[in-house]
Amino acid sequence: MPSFDFVSKIDMGELDNAVNNIVREVSTRYDFRNSQTTVSLDKKEGKIHLVTSDDMKMKALDDMIRVNCVRRKVSPDFLEFGKTEPTSKGSLKKDVKIKEGISQDVAREIVKIIKDMKFKVQAAIQDDHVRVTAKKIDDLQEVIQLVHSKDLKVPLQEVNMK
Repeated sequence: MPSFDFVSKIDMGELDNAVNNIVREVSTRYDFRNSQTTVSLDKKEGKIHLVTSDDMKMKALDDMIRVNCVRRKVSPDFLEFGKTEPTSKGSLKKDVKIKEGISQDVAREIVKIIKDMKFKVQAAIQDDHVRVTAKKIDDLQEVIQLVHSKDLKVPLQEVNMK
C-alpha cells in the first residue's frame, strides 16, 4: 500500500551557510563598522544568537536573516524571532528559535483536511510527522496538492514515498 510522511525539518547545513553569509556581510557593511555585532548558530539548542549595539542594527540583522534564508532555500517560517533584550554592556541581544517538527494542533488540522476530502485515504499522527496511506498513488498526490494549498503556517515536506 503506497504511503508517505508529512514532516517539517530544516536543512541545518543550509541554515549554517546562511548564518556564515550574514557574518561575512556584517564584517563588510559600512553601517556595522566599529560596532560589536555577533551572529552565532547553536545547533544543539536550535537557536541563532544575535548581539548588536542598537535597535536599527538589530532590525537590519532580522532582515538579513530572512533574506539569506530565502537565498539558501530555507523557509523563514522555521524561525521564531524572540524579544530584543538589553545586555549588561549596553548592547542588545535577541535569540531566534528554530522550529522543527509538526505540532499536535497542526497535525490534527492536516488529518482533518484529509478526512474532509472524502477520499479513501488514511492519515495517522506519529510523533512529529503525519503518515498518509492510500491504495492509489494518485490519491496521495491529490492529498499533497490539497494540503499545500492550505495556509498552515508550517513549511511541510513529503518523505518516505513508498
